[in-house]
Amino acid sequence: MRYAQSKWIFPLLFLIVVFLAFSLPPYLSLEPARSRVPENTALPGQFWWLVAHVVFGSVALLGGALQVWPWLRQARPALHRRVGRLYVFGGALPAAATGLVLGVFTPFGPVAGASSVLLALLWFGTTLAGWRAARRHRFREHRRWMIRSYVLSASIISNRLWGIVIAIFVLPTLPTKIADDPQLTMWTIGGLTTWLGWTIPLLLAEAWLERPPRRPESPTPRPEAVATVTP
Repeated sequence: MRYAQSKWIFPLLFLIVVFLAFSLPPYLSLEPARSRVPENTALPGQFWWLVAHVVFGSVALLGGALQVWPWLRQARPALHRRVGRLYVFGGALPAAATGLVLGVFTPFGPVAGASSVLLALLWFGTTLAGWRAARRHRFREHRRWMIRSYVLSASIISNRLWGIVIAIFVLPTLPTKIADDPQLTMWTIGGLTTWLGWTIPLLLAEAWLERPPRRPESPTPRPEAVATVTP
């Protein structure tokens, strides 16, 4: 794979690093007061569930980016396999499992909770399916499942981007009954961002995976070849 065909990996890695630089510090500080998620007393040790989820999710974000890098996959297959195991067992699977618990006890309302639970189940399932396909040497299936898995891993970034869009364009238009109630406002924004954050990227990924195969272009006939058939 030529460099020009995979240079998109560098903007992707830059975006991930910027996102993690903003997201990680409150949880790596191990100070519950710095959590960006409102406390839910129904989940004992909620902050530590968040710390585990954020750390595992960060491994999935970085490791998955390397996994979808065509150059690494083709030029360093052994490294690709090692990073893949880290992505599966040190990133996506534990991040999905902790995300499932946090989704059940989310303080962002039942709509966001339903989205988070479904996301966690799909994330866990697509990752496990991709790993099992690789173990069976079904590498085409493996690639498709892992693309879905990584799209779900990276959906946290689009979730945050949707949060900005909704805060700018939707929040000012909310009915007074919702806007004057902080909890309803939080539930409304949380419900919208959680669903939009992963459903749209996953649908786009499915459309890309199901695109019709490109037909090879017919070679342009050489001048001498044209001359031989010209009356």
